[in-house]
Amino acid sequence: MSVERVAAMSQTPSRHVLVTGATRGIGRAIAAAFAAAGDRVTVLGRSPEAAERTRSAIGAAHAVAADVTDAEALAAALAAAAAAGGAIEVLINNAGGAETAPLARCDLAQLRRMMALNLEPVLTAARAVVPAMRARGTGRIVTVASTAGLKGYAYVGAYCAAKHAVVGLTRALALELAPTGITVNAVCPGYTDTDLVAGALDGLQARTGRGRDELMAEFTRHNPLGRLIRPEEVAASVLWLASPGASGLTGQAIAVAGGEL
Repeated sequence: MSVERVAAMSQTPSRHVLVTGATRGIGRAIAAAFAAAGDRVTVLGRSPEAAERTRSAIGAAHAVAADVTDAEALAAALAAAAAAGGAIEVLINNAGGAETAPLARCDLAQLRRMMALNLEPVLTAARAVVPAMRARGTGRIVTVASTAGLKGYAYVGAYCAAKHAVVGLTRALALELAPTGITVNAVCPGYTDTDLVAGALDGLQARTGRGRDELMAEFTRHNPLGRLIRPEEVAASVLWLASPGASGLTGQAIAVAGGEL
């Protein structure tokens, strides 16, 4: 289903939607989808310049900047967004990243980096937005996890651990907040056609000397559709989870992976 069709089906009044990691890839596609649906979108990026460029390009309402691994900076950016655009009614936790290493090089420092980037900001952001959502009796929190939060992959142990933790936190918060009218869900994309995957392919090609087509086949072989997932497909799922039609879903981790799981 296209982003445009999901947006048409949503039929919700304009809401304040904040998307972290919104300046590229999946996050940008999500922010653009909400903006196209008529919501007031705040783009949160790592740098003010990138956030403002994205805001202008997709027609978002506001832009704020923070390093999401800095809890104080993230909380301050969320507060600034709420001051500028009103209480955040839909929170999309998208910021994240992966590091690869075999067990011999997967040390505690890497594990902590992966937790700090992929897990801790989800908790920080939820704590920041839930009080206002609770006061309104409604709210949506959707986190972009990964199929690595639902299964293991070799050589990304720390990343898998962090994304599994994200799914666990999602399920716990969903149960805690269910009586308040706030839903908490996750989407778990498979390998997606973003610059993150392109960069991984570049690195593998440089290190191994293997052809790009051969390496791409390694990325797509897990997907029964035989291709990478498109960012817009992830965005459509997120848009639906934030719609009235998904008000009965909470605590879910939905794989957007072409049938891989």
